[in-house]
Amino acid sequence: MELTGGCQCGAVRYRVTGEPQHRALCHCVDCRKSAGAPVVGWAAFAESDFAVEQGQAATFNSSGASMRSFCPTCGTGLYFRNAETLPGIVDIQIATLDDPDALPPDAQIQVAERIGWMKDAHDLPAFKRYPGMPED
Repeated sequence: MELTGGCQCGAVRYRVTGEPQHRALCHCVDCRKSAGAPVVGWAAFAESDFAVEQGQAATFNSSGASMRSFCPTCGTGLYFRNAETLPGIVDIQIATLDDPDALPPDAQIQVAERIGWMKDAHDLPAFKRYPGMPED
């Protein structure tokens, strides 16, 4: 498998090869605060299967050994490393892939920290586009 991805403005681009070691939706507070979203999708790859091909991400130590890398221009969160708990692993944010459908999550993790209303989010009304706008 070979996939590419990057940030919203295109300044940082990466490539992953091989098979992911896991694909999950993470509900932890650290991920939520970092992304400004109720959940973040991750796919873990061996460090040797990951390469930044364009630009340079900025990195923030969000908690202990947790290193979160993001585009310094547009702020898009891109990948995560934690040498203590995930040695040799780079977790990429699935939504930053050019084809995020290529790596559907197969688990939810850190649900002990899940926002209460996320448990039933799939029951909310769904709209193809913004409510009240013409649908394509």
